[in-house]
Amino acid sequence: MPNYDLRCLICHQEFNIDATVTKRQTGQIPCPSCGGYELAPVFKSTHFTIKNSADTVCPNSHICGPSCHHTH
Repeated sequence: MPNYDLRCLICHQEFNIDATVTKRQTGQIPCPSCGGYELAPVFKSTHFTIKNSADTVCPNSHICGPSCHHTH
């Protein structure tokens, strides 16, 4: 079951809830604070790093071959 970060457009309360996709799509999730059904998604920032594939290539891949699982 998906987890949603939502904001009530009536009382402006933000909350997190586990709900089915159907309940979210059909507006059946009530605000736990005021009971309203006018909700908007809250997008939280995340931090992630994408490594360059050159950073994960084994310096000895010419010896190990294509099945090498070593990284430096």
